[in-house]
Amino acid sequence: MPGICLCFQVHRPVILKRYTFFDIGRHHLYEDQEANRRILNQLADSCYLPANRLLLRLMEKSEGRFRVAFALSGAMIHLCEKYRQDIMEGFRRLADTGCVEFLNEADPHSLAFLFSPREFREQIEAHKKKIQELFGQNPTTFHCTDLIYSNELAGVAEEMGHSAFLAEGGQGLPGFQGPDFVYQPADCARLKLLLRNYHLSADIRLHFSDGSRNGHPFPAGWFAERILHSLENSGGQVVNLFLDYETSGKYLTPDRGNSEFLQALSAEMLGQPDFHFQLPAEIAQRYDPQARLDVTDSASGFDIHRNLTTVAGNAMQQDALRVLYDLEEAVRKRKDADCLAIWRMLQTSDYFNYMCTEGFADRVRRRDSGPYGSPYESYINYMNILEDFSRTLQS
Repeated sequence: MPGICLCFQVHRPVILKRYTFFDIGRHHLYEDQEANRRILNQLADSCYLPANRLLLRLMEKSEGRFRVAFALSGAMIHLCEKYRQDIMEGFRRLADTGCVEFLNEADPHSLAFLFSPREFREQIEAHKKKIQELFGQNPTTFHCTDLIYSNELAGVAEEMGHSAFLAEGGQGLPGFQGPDFVYQPADCARLKLLLRNYHLSADIRLHFSDGSRNGHPFPAGWFAERILHSLENSGGQVVNLFLDYETSGKYLTPDRGNSEFLQALSAEMLGQPDFHFQLPAEIAQRYDPQARLDVTDSASGFDIHRNLTTVAGNAMQQDALRVLYDLEEAVRKRKDADCLAIWRMLQTSDYFNYMCTEGFADRVRRRDSGPYGSPYESYINYMNILEDFSRTLQS
């Protein structure tokens, strides 16, 4: 029974203030509240609310056969609860259909697994608690920031009660037979590993975001055939599409024509005999693993090198991460919930991605370089904030 798993990542980092050396010791509010409110308001109207309404219509029209998973970060939940609670209400309505699964992750979309096993586990539990409180679901599928994966991470996920792990797949991984299979992680007894189909995910992302690309807009029937051919050629079990909701969602408004594309794609796929939209937890229950996958080093889905280069590859990133996690003992000694919340907010991986120097010019052309003029400006701003926060902990 072949299927497709459509998963949207819903994440937005808290925008930090422009924080100079002269602000250290004087201003202790690091969040740019005005910018966060303004940008979230814009995205709510152009992306999140219309996209949620579209998905709700598709679920109702298909009588529950159209199903979607969301990787909703704790950072995004924080922003919505503070500035736009109607966004969360839209996700609640989707959850009420019974056609949605919410994935579990490290709450602030962090890299804590690299530096603090204790903190990593606490963040997973904190995020799980939020999902339970907001949507009444006990998440059983885990994904790590940027689809990072390793044997060690799989072991943690299984130990914490998850049944599935959604990650990046690619050539060169020992045991890899293609992205459309369910795998058994090395050293795990029960956990099922699901891999993103990188090429099909990239195709649909380009369809939504790049109308000038040759051949666009491609018809839904053509893309449905690509999905079916991927399964037929590989003999695979399920195609996992992992897409950024902000990138995709803002192109799902009727004036762009992509709402019709997604409706047509849903109809094309559901019109195939014995073909189903499936949620990650359903896939883990339905399919047996086809092979064991042994990944000793961390692999990522959001890096051309399929590793951690974009978040921890240069000296600035490594220095910022070291200083940040060196504060853990001082944060815990304070036993102050506000200090802990600030420290965790500062762990969001986007701040380190902004410091990436590799391919920066290309990211500028794609308007994907972050809010700073350069990686060096991002590093200086972030380190000024860390210096002030460190002094606050010592006072």
